Amino acid sequence: MKIVIIGDGKVGHKIAKQLSEEDYDIVLIDQNEGRIKQTINNLDILCLAGDGINIEIQNEADVPHADLVIACASTDEQNILSCLIARRLGARHTIARVRNPIFYKQIGFLKEDLRLSLAVNPEFAAADEISRVLIFPAAAKIEKFVKGRMELVEFTLKEGNPIIGLPLKEIYRKHQIKVLVCAVQREQEVYIPYGEFVVQAGDKLHIAATHSQIEQFFKALGNRKVRIRKVLIAGGGRVGYYLAKQLCALGMQVKIIEKRLERCESLCEQLPKATIIHGDAGDQELLLEEGIKEADAMIALTGMDEENIIMALFAKKLGVKKIVAKVNEDARAEMVEGLGIDSIVSPKSVAADMIMSYVRARNNSYCSTNVETMYRLVGGRVEALEFIIRQKTDYTNIPLKDLQIKQNNLIAAIGRNRKIIIPGGEDSLQPGDSVVVVTKSQKIKDIAEIIEGGTRYEL
Repeated sequence: MKIVIIGDGKVGHKIAKQLSEEDYDIVLIDQNEGRIKQTINNLDILCLAGDGINIEIQNEADVPHADLVIACASTDEQNILSCLIARRLGARHTIARVRNPIFYKQIGFLKEDLRLSLAVNPEFAAADEISRVLIFPAAAKIEKFVKGRMELVEFTLKEGNPIIGLPLKEIYRKHQIKVLVCAVQREQEVYIPYGEFVVQAGDKLHIAATHSQIEQFFKALGNRKVRIRKVLIAGGGRVGYYLAKQLCALGMQVKIIEKRLERCESLCEQLPKATIIHGDAGDQELLLEEGIKEADAMIALTGMDEENIIMALFAKKLGVKKIVAKVNEDARAEMVEGLGIDSIVSPKSVAADMIMSYVRARNNSYCSTNVETMYRLVGGRVEALEFIIRQKTDYTNIPLKDLQIKQNNLIAAIGRNRKIIIPGGEDSLQPGDSVVVVTKSQKIKDIAEIIEGGTRYEL
């Protein structure tokens, strides 16, 4: 599959890195020659210095024969125009990063005329991810599958939790709630666990189930459901705007602290239900004055990772119930997890996951299954993929107990007729099913790749 990426910024570089690791034919275009030289040294891909809206540059990148063109340059206009030119030259599919709220709001109306296959807004997607964990604050992260009917929830086992020291099969037997622990991070190790796996304090569990089943599970563990009412947002950029808009619609009290006066005035007009404060959110006195101690949640969304981390740690020290920090740099995100800040969001990672899902779906469109959704967990060391089984295969209509699943792979859930099945040994896969697979492999493109010799599937 031939893919041309226009723009070697945060999103473009991350996508190029992930795709190059999976042996796609990649060409990367960027106007910054210095950046291109650095990428050539780090990645084994073809790089061209030039403007993505230049037809000659697109021809040099062989766009006319490209299966997909991904435009994620610095401006929305450049991305949209690059995609239009690419389609006119013969590219089969195009993806544009569109960040401007006005553009993004109308992109659905114009998508067909623009001949876009997909429009991605990293900031909107990141805000959506944050709002999910504020609705369910016991979780550090929540991903949705099967059109939102199934959730994959990450949370940390803290000292005193009643399931510490129990094997998973005993937890399932004792609580009789249909959930599945499908990945566990223990310090630097990652496990795809089976029934005999014993959980310990400090483990980060990734649990698959419906929303109601997860609520029942947390209730059974003694986790009191905390409702978030007052939210303090540090930073009024695009993520802050999208998030505040969603939270105000949910009836939460939202206060945004933003240092740019012009931006504050704009937010006042766009968010009449929110309180906008002109000031520096990095000022400890200002945070105390604006009620950080009384806030149910503190969301650090400034443009600097370091500032967000410091504010998150300050909020933790004051006992704020729910803390989320925007951290774009992957290396910093791993460091922050060790500091006890559970919820980290990265717009570039969210956008990269959306685009990778689309690429996987296009690439395996000739197979018996299609990738519908994909998320990377535990710093990219585990993937959760939703496949759609399109036709009868040699592994359909067979009880899972009779199939052999390769080690470090797990069938976490089955979506069938608008219902979610947390599978046991007697369940089977059927044509038309949505199947969520959790795997430590980074190159799974079809369910058939995990159903071979290996550990039997058991709960």
